[in-house]
Amino acid sequence: MLSISQTEIENRLRFDNPWWDTNSIENRYQEYPRRFYFEPFYNLVRDSSVNRAVVLMGPRRVGKTVMVYHAVDKLLADGVPSQNILYVSLETPIYTGLSLEKIVNLYQGQFQHQREDELIIVFDEIQYLSNWEVHLKSLVDSYPSYTYIATGSAAAALKLKSRESGAGRFTEFVLPPLTFAEYLTFLGRVNNLIVENERVSGLYEAKDITKLNDEFLGYLNYGGYPEAVFSALIQNDSARYIKSDIIDKVLLRDLPSLYGINDVQELNRLFNSIAYNTGNEITLEALSKSSGVSKNTIKKYIEYLEAAFLIKIVHRIDVTSRKFKRATTFKVYLTNPSMRAALFGPVTAEDQAMGALTETAIFSQWFHWQNIDNLHYARWKTGEVDIVWLNTGTQKPFWCVEVKWSDAPYSDKRVLNGLLEFLEKNELADALVTTKTISDTATINSLDIRFHPSSAYTYTLGTHILSKESLEARLIKPSSGRAKGTRR
Repeated sequence: MLSISQTEIENRLRFDNPWWDTNSIENRYQEYPRRFYFEPFYNLVRDSSVNRAVVLMGPRRVGKTVMVYHAVDKLLADGVPSQNILYVSLETPIYTGLSLEKIVNLYQGQFQHQREDELIIVFDEIQYLSNWEVHLKSLVDSYPSYTYIATGSAAAALKLKSRESGAGRFTEFVLPPLTFAEYLTFLGRVNNLIVENERVSGLYEAKDITKLNDEFLGYLNYGGYPEAVFSALIQNDSARYIKSDIIDKVLLRDLPSLYGINDVQELNRLFNSIAYNTGNEITLEALSKSSGVSKNTIKKYIEYLEAAFLIKIVHRIDVTSRKFKRATTFKVYLTNPSMRAALFGPVTAEDQAMGALTETAIFSQWFHWQNIDNLHYARWKTGEVDIVWLNTGTQKPFWCVEVKWSDAPYSDKRVLNGLLEFLEKNELADALVTTKTISDTATINSLDIRFHPSSAYTYTLGTHILSKESLEARLIKPSSGRAKGTRR
């Protein structure tokens, strides 16, 4: 039986690292625009104050490998010697069965690198190596002058193992799907469609709300994945690209292998039910009935799907912002609204699902925020509010948002009765209501209500999500967050 020789492995390493000879990355990677997340990621890579590996994780096809190549490009531009950078994709069959240390030793031998040299080593798709966390932790301890980057799409397992075995040695960095602000930036449409509010710093308005809403619709249908933004082929057949290449691989391969799931069709039926109802309130009983999956199994599957960054659970509070001791209802949001279009077909601006998808898109911007668990929704017998930010210390609401893909709340204030009741009960003085086209302010029952188009609000969220200032301190919240009765 033939075995792979050391020379073949070394040749593959040179093939995977063309900058050793050219001092540059391939043109196809240079052509992609950089994610908004690139700068904080790169700063983390270059931070030598702590001896840790950076574990870059996230859903499939959101640009993790491209961001690694962009990091290599900047490292080269910053003067790092090209032969001091190693990239290895552990998905490549030739590396099967090799330990990380063996790969590093082969690399050291090619260039006579020493233990004290400052090297940058990237292990792409690290989940393909069994017990990767043990191998990586050993390297971090054995070669502290080396910088390690590990990436992977099996986010659930990466997160679990990095915390169990890499405590104090791994730093997690999550790369989510595209924000709406990134989507417009990639298309080069920001200057044509967006303008900052002259009176309110940090608040963005539409130059042409009809055109901005057209782009928002494109974002809902295929905008969460960088490749889809630039490919008409993918946009015309998003079901094949997103469903087959992204969703199915997670549902039919990643999660079953990670958690020992035997009935993959059962998991698939559940996810389809959740995706169709994204942004709607659901119960375990209703999910069980629609998917044919038992309630106990659903609980486990939901945990797996959330850990894989496919969905996010948002919990309910009542009209006085109290949590329920025995929560029987909750909302489930897709982390990327375009997954629904891939499964059930693209939506139009007048589609019945637009309200829930708009809410999903807005929540998907918040998924990039580290304090997302502060967000809840309120529902009681006579009303509801879509987004409520609860202070973790006091468990009192700081602000709230009612999401609409309609201008009806502006002309018919009865639509806002639930929101007004919530504001009164919680002594809040103002709120934001998103609309389809209208941007204005109004005073109703001595309460300040700001109306702002959903698409412009989604853009504003995506623009500020990585701001050094906390989101709740900016005008992404309705306004001042003041209690009722206080003066401006």
